[in-house]
Amino acid sequence: MEYQFSNRVLSLKPSAIREIFKYASDPSVISLSAGNPAPEAFPIKEVSEISARILSERPIDALQYSITEGYAPLREHLSSYMKKTHGVGRDFDNILITSGAQQVMDLATKSLCNEGDVVICEAPSFIGSLNTFRSYNCRLRGIPMESDGMDMTELEKALQEEANVRFIYTIPNFQNPSGITMSWEKRRQLYALAKKYGVLILEDNPYGDLRFYGEHIEAVKSLDEDGIVIYAGTFSKVISPGMRVGYAIAPQEILQKMIVCKQGEDVHTNIWSQIVCHELMTKYDFDAQLKRLREVYLKKSAIATGALDKYLAPMVTYQPIEGGLFLWCTLPDGVDMIDFCKQAVERKVCVVPGNAFLTNENDPCQSFRINFSTPTDIQLLKGIQILGELARELIRN
Repeated sequence: MEYQFSNRVLSLKPSAIREIFKYASDPSVISLSAGNPAPEAFPIKEVSEISARILSERPIDALQYSITEGYAPLREHLSSYMKKTHGVGRDFDNILITSGAQQVMDLATKSLCNEGDVVICEAPSFIGSLNTFRSYNCRLRGIPMESDGMDMTELEKALQEEANVRFIYTIPNFQNPSGITMSWEKRRQLYALAKKYGVLILEDNPYGDLRFYGEHIEAVKSLDEDGIVIYAGTFSKVISPGMRVGYAIAPQEILQKMIVCKQGEDVHTNIWSQIVCHELMTKYDFDAQLKRLREVYLKKSAIATGALDKYLAPMVTYQPIEGGLFLWCTLPDGVDMIDFCKQAVERKVCVVPGNAFLTNENDPCQSFRINFSTPTDIQLLKGIQILGELARELIRN
C-alpha cells in the first residue's frame, strides 16, 4: 500500500541526535553525543523510598487518572518555589505540569501558531524544539549567537522584517548546543524588544540549576509584567528525564488553550512521577541534591575541557561555559565538519554535527557538540584524545 502522510510531516526528518544514538548504543562506541544526565546524578535511594511509601500508603493516588493541570500539591509548591527562588510568576500566571519540557514547546506551538507563522530562534538551537516548530509548518528565522546571547541588532531586524512572528524561542542558560549564557543586559533587551513588537517569548530553562561557575542570572520571565513570557521548566536534568515531568508557567489565558490541547495528547502527565517530584522537593533536601549535581558536572566539565586543551587545542576551539552539559567545539576552516563527525564514528566516537542545530541544516557550519555528562571520566579522556588524533590527521591532509 502507498501511504499518504499529512503535509505537516512530509518534510520532517529523523533527529540527527536520535540517529547517532543508533551508533551510541554499541557498547564499544564512546558516546559524546547524548544529552543524558550522569548516571551518578540520579537520586535512586530517595525515589525508591518515596515510591515504596506511595504504593504502600496511597496507591490509588498514583495509579488512578488525574487532572490535566497536574498534581495540585506539586503545582502549589512549584508556584511558590519559583516565585521565591527565581522571581518567576505573577498574579496573571498559572502553572501546568507537562510530560517533560518538550511538551511545553509542542503545546505552545499548537496553541499559538498557524501554518506559515514565524518562530524566531537562536542559531544554533535545540533540535528537539526546532523539529516541534517545523512539525506545525512554522517558518524558522535564526538569530546568530554572540558570546553573551543572541545578536540583539539582528533580532530587531528580524522583528522588523518578518510578519506573523508568534514568539521568540530562547534557552538563556548554558544553551543547548552552544553552552552560551545570555547576559542580564541582553535579557532585558530581549524583553523590551518583544514588548515593543508585540511578540511572545518562549523561555526554555532545562539547565538553569546546573550552574557551577559565576553568578546566577534571573530568568527573562522574572521581568514579565506584561504577560508576554511562557516559561518552560523541567525535572529531567535535576531528578530524572525518564519520569517525564516538566512545567509551564504562563498567563492563564494561554495556559487554558494549552490545557485543552494536552487533553487531546495524553490526558495528564504521569501522576506517580509528579508525586515523587513533589515529595523530593518538600520532604528531602532538594538544595543538597542540586549542590551534588553541580559538583558532579563541575568535575566532569573540567575533565572534558582539560582534555580538549591537551588534545585538540589550538586546532579546535570551544565556547567557555559556566554550567550545563555541553561544549560547542569549532574546527578550523578547511576541515569538513560532516566528514570529521563521520570519521569519528568510524573510530568509535560519537559527536553531534553542528548543522543539526541550525534553522537551515544546509547552512555552513564548522562546529560540533560534545556532551560531557553521560560518558565516564575514562571515556571522556579517551574519546577526546581520539578526536584530537583525527583532527591532526585531517589538518595535515
